[in-house]
Amino acid sequence: MSSLAKNALLFIAACAFSISAAAQKPSKKTAAPPAPVYYAQRDEALRFADDLAARRDLDREWVRQAIGQARFLPQVPRLMLPPPAGTPKNWALYRSRFIDPVRIRAGVRFWQENADTLARAEQAYGVPAEIIVGIIGVETVYGQQMGSFRVMDALATLSFDFPTAHPRAADRVAFFRGELEQFLRLMDRTGIDPFEPRGSYAGAMGLGQFMPSSWVRWAVDFDGDGRIDLWKSPADAIGSVANYFKAHGWQTGMPVWYGVEFDAARLQLATLLGPDILPTFTATRMAELGATPLGAGQQHMGPLALVELQNGNAAPLYVVGTQNFYAITRYNWSSYYAMAVEELGREVAAARGR
Repeated sequence: MSSLAKNALLFIAACAFSISAAAQKPSKKTAAPPAPVYYAQRDEALRFADDLAARRDLDREWVRQAIGQARFLPQVPRLMLPPPAGTPKNWALYRSRFIDPVRIRAGVRFWQENADTLARAEQAYGVPAEIIVGIIGVETVYGQQMGSFRVMDALATLSFDFPTAHPRAADRVAFFRGELEQFLRLMDRTGIDPFEPRGSYAGAMGLGQFMPSSWVRWAVDFDGDGRIDLWKSPADAIGSVANYFKAHGWQTGMPVWYGVEFDAARLQLATLLGPDILPTFTATRMAELGATPLGAGQQHMGPLALVELQNGNAAPLYVVGTQNFYAITRYNWSSYYAMAVEELGREVAAARGR
């Protein structure tokens, strides 16, 4: 036998021994995932189910079964907690999460594919296409990220296990119980299995991330097929977002914000920022307080708000928000969100023009 063949046999034998030895070693056991916790085990949840069924004339056993089969999602309460006190806000960082080439390109494709529908929605509701495009882009990257949580589980978790450490825990519990109620009424009316819909960890659904109460009040059948589908029908999502804004005070033709110039000698910043994002001051009054809206903002008719966008350790950005800026915050109570929506829509429109 050649030395090459002998070496090959020795190598094979060594490998076999190694495999055999490894097989004899006790394997590390992976910890089994915790058993799911169902709300059928919670008296509070079942009492809520009975009360809901009685108030809304729903089948008691169906409601008890739906809530009882909902699972507690341990990660969801943690996601609802605000950042630790003292965490600096940073508009530049926030903006970078939404105004990026990938989202802009996706927005251009969405606009091209739905141009006629966007134009029809703008005509019907008076809401510019770029605002609708901005909302759907910020919320779900045009349907790419609509959420994978079972809506039933998310809403039950937030209804019965909302984190008590949250500064507005009581208000938020009431809100999510109302959303759970609206969700079950919607499922009953449409005949959809309550455990079929998927959405965000907060229970928002579809391309525009409508909460159940928003779906019930403002979602529309914009494609005319006889049903509302905010997951698979871009037309329904577009029409519903536009209808939402019209219902929340959108003013056709009004800018979202203006630039601002400060007069340091007269500036009363605390007074101007006191109402937060609620439009409160006339353009004349703002100027008297040391903040003059730029351009057409000086002749703006209607209330305005001075909006501060903090930039971490850098200087804040200030803009003057109009009623339309405030309308965007009805979708999400955040001036940072409103600016991101407006800027994304504007960037997509510019890229589409190019």
